[in-house]
Amino acid sequence: MTSSLVNHAPQNTNATGPALIAAFLAIGLSGFAIGTSEFVVMGLLPDIAADLAISLPQAGHLVSAYAIGVMIGAPLFAVLGARVPRRRLLILLAGLHSLANLAALAADGQTYLLITRFAAGLPHGAYFGAAAVLGASLVPPANRGRAVGYVMLGLTMAMLVGTPLATWVGYAYGWRIAFGMIGAVCLLGAASIRFVVPQVSAQEGGSLSTELRSLANPRLWLALSVAGVGFGGMFCVFSYIAPLLTTVSGLSDSNLPFALALFGAGGVVGTLLGGRFADVALMRTIGGALLYTTLLLAVFSWLAGRVPTALLGTFLLGGIVSIGPGLQIWLMDVAGQAKTLGAALTHSAINFANALGAWLGGLTIAASGGFLSLGWTGALLGLGGLLLFGLAFATQNTSVPAGENNE
Repeated sequence: MTSSLVNHAPQNTNATGPALIAAFLAIGLSGFAIGTSEFVVMGLLPDIAADLAISLPQAGHLVSAYAIGVMIGAPLFAVLGARVPRRRLLILLAGLHSLANLAALAADGQTYLLITRFAAGLPHGAYFGAAAVLGASLVPPANRGRAVGYVMLGLTMAMLVGTPLATWVGYAYGWRIAFGMIGAVCLLGAASIRFVVPQVSAQEGGSLSTELRSLANPRLWLALSVAGVGFGGMFCVFSYIAPLLTTVSGLSDSNLPFALALFGAGGVVGTLLGGRFADVALMRTIGGALLYTTLLLAVFSWLAGRVPTALLGTFLLGGIVSIGPGLQIWLMDVAGQAKTLGAALTHSAINFANALGAWLGGLTIAASGGFLSLGWTGALLGLGGLLLFGLAFATQNTSVPAGENNE
């Protein structure tokens, strides 16, 4: 946490110094649980499939159910919560996510578990959207990119720490216990938000009609397209990172957790740097991150040839999430008075990117018979996102309110 952020928070939030740090930690705790819930299923799929006597492809529907929940729930809860004070909205969303995970303790079949995964996904995007808006309101406009980066740290820390830990718990004590643990942590985060996060009123002028009208804004959809296509490049490779590293790079199965932790570490570094750079030059940061994505994926097949360079590439791949804070700020700006909706839709777009990247990656593997071409497919998606961003930059008015640097 930088001293400038801590010492110059707006006075009307009543959060300065340690109180501001505590607020971001509380918001991040539920974000950590939500992120862990999203990613842990990938590691527990074989155990869940065996326990419920279903095939791995059938168990894979649990991933899709969560993603569909995110894409539906992000705009739905953002619109319905337009008039709800931000702190109360975060508590309600974290509480719903907690209950959905705790309900998995009683899962006795695929259908029931699918319902709980869909329900867990519903509050995901709206939580991070509302958290981004609230976090940005706690600091001066010049520091809002860093604030959004701090909010998203919970999500990236989930990749670094939460997912490996929950996966271990799942295999040691059962996958239901892993979901129950996640639900308990999310509930603790909701309680922490109640006691340490300042009360922030709902967006002035926010209403159901205001939120819905913003959906007619073509600038919003163009920005979402940048996120949905540009981010897809990372998921094209990351969706198949485990077999790529073991079959192409020669990494042993026992070292896969270390490689995944490197990806998470890259995500943490990328999030912090992305937020800081977004405060300096928002649009240039987004464009630079998309260029970085395209160039890295273009050489990823070469990096994957040897274990040392493959591990470096995995760390750098995690750094692609540096685009996240900038995208959140951009979409909040484009959405105008519907800032929570704009920020929430970022996560709908990211889940679309996840599905798009994984699908195209699968087609690439089937067509080429191997994993080495994944990087090139991902680079084409990154290039597509960069071209869409160039169109937005050239044709749209990307100015933001006075006092916010958007160069």
